[in-house]
Amino acid sequence: MESIRELYRIGVGPSSSHTMGPKKAAETFLERNPEAASFRVTLYGSLAATGKGHLTDWAVLQVLGNERTEVIWKPEVELPEHPNGLEFEALDGEGAVTASWQAYSVGGGAVRGAGDDEEPPVQVYDLPDLTSIMEMCEEKGLTYWEYVEQCEGPEIWEFLREVWQVMQDAVRRGLDTQGVLPGSIGLKRQAWSYYKKAKLSGPDIQQTGKVTAYALAVSEENAGGGTIVTAPTCGAAGIVPAVLYYLRESQEPTENEILHALATAGLIGTIIKQNGSISGAEVGCQGEVGSACAMASAAATQIMGGSVRQIEYAAEMGLEHHLGLTCDPVDGLVQIPCIERNACASSRALSRAQMAYLSDGRHRIPFDEVVQVMKQTGHDLPSLYRETSTGGLAKVYGDRMKNIQGGC
Repeated sequence: MESIRELYRIGVGPSSSHTMGPKKAAETFLERNPEAASFRVTLYGSLAATGKGHLTDWAVLQVLGNERTEVIWKPEVELPEHPNGLEFEALDGEGAVTASWQAYSVGGGAVRGAGDDEEPPVQVYDLPDLTSIMEMCEEKGLTYWEYVEQCEGPEIWEFLREVWQVMQDAVRRGLDTQGVLPGSIGLKRQAWSYYKKAKLSGPDIQQTGKVTAYALAVSEENAGGGTIVTAPTCGAAGIVPAVLYYLRESQEPTENEILHALATAGLIGTIIKQNGSISGAEVGCQGEVGSACAMASAAATQIMGGSVRQIEYAAEMGLEHHLGLTCDPVDGLVQIPCIERNACASSRALSRAQMAYLSDGRHRIPFDEVVQVMKQTGHDLPSLYRETSTGGLAKVYGDRMKNIQGGC
């Protein structure tokens, strides 16, 4: 498996697959064709269907230039390797194509070229799944974070320290910002209000209220184009920071303990990314919010002092209880239902960690099998439920708005 550095990416929202990935692909194509007079970029499938709400065209034009770039939208056409496909063409002064490149934004900000000679990602982990890692850790008396350090090297801690700092900054900015998020919906930021009410509430509502506020804060920052960390994606970026921020206050772990939890969460997310998918366009929101919930559940269980088996159980429940979750962003924006899903999954991650901690860690369905089920479930979902904004909540909202406008 590749490094967790490929999972945790620091960048701007609102979407790792629709904003960060296409921007990275545009940068690659520009480096290869610096002398081009102009460019043509064609967006396909899910990337085209929700690209305007996800600012895909804005991200590409920021790199290639507004004046000399044409963006073409083909939501009805899907390239063979992934729903998030795009094609770049470099043109000379006469308008003739001098170079072209097909690429895929495969989730979490990662880009995979079609038919190019790019080197595959460096594989730093020698074991392929969580079962084998767990068994090795039990045999040698290791924790998951110690295995991460063995594979990544001690320099991984400085990287994770930066990741944690960006996560905390996103929570604080989100709690301090009010107003309306950009886009057609006119959605009001709510993190500030939730936080104020939670602080004034009794102890029975403190956990839910605060972790909800922290998740809303990061998710609203993401929706507003703020700087966040993919964990594992922009659309699910609020869950891991919310849980860790809450536990930092309630249990007072050391910074090293937080970093160790981030390493464990990164290992869980990387396993899902390699053996399943973290792309909403490929497997629905179960691959984004479900994966993030599994990561946060594992991190929380570790901070609570859980064993490697209890951590595996928490991660399994975090993913299992999101199986079948569709990706149906209203108007293509990473707002409804995405922001509330981050908040709900954060509370669920804490409850899954507590449930796993109370158990002995033994259960019937291994985490790795749930990853495979999630992948197959995602592929079985009709495309309208995989980040195209043509089904589910997006369709209901769109139909209602058409009726209202028609009535006027």
